[in-house]
Amino acid sequence: MFASLFAYKAWANASMLEAMLAIDSGRFPEQRRKAIRVMNHTYVVDRIFAAHLLGESHPYTATNTEDTPELPALTASIRAGDAWLAGYARELPPEQLGERIRFRFTDGKAGEMSRAEMLQHLIVHGAYHRGAAGQILDALSLPRPADTINAYLHAAEPWRREHGDAAR
Repeated sequence: MFASLFAYKAWANASMLEAMLAIDSGRFPEQRRKAIRVMNHTYVVDRIFAAHLLGESHPYTATNTEDTPELPALTASIRAGDAWLAGYARELPPEQLGERIRFRFTDGKAGEMSRAEMLQHLIVHGAYHRGAAGQILDALSLPRPADTINAYLHAAEPWRREHGDAAR
């Protein structure tokens, strides 16, 4: 299940980042900056939890960076991070999902979560913040990409549409 969810997350992130290209930086610099910062936050949190999953340290002292990256650089970073998470979820032995990991949050407080809880957090957290970026697009009357698992499944496996039965 996690492998499919992280494939969905990568698809949804790519769709959102593509949609954000339509935000005119000349006319709406603050809205573009805010949308980029929201997506950068999800990237940073993904990297923090990836480090926790690996039992490694990370360079972050907060859940966002001080500087706002350029959208193309952020897109490349998110794409690479999503590929890593998808691979991790695909290769993780099911018996390790319940393993509990102790770590420190960026505020210095202790935390403990299972690998499954961490992965679940990243899926839900990303969806929440893509919604916030989508609200920025809505406010600018720009199209918001579909961000649902069913839209992803039908895009990834179009045959599902052919076999559906609307009468049921």
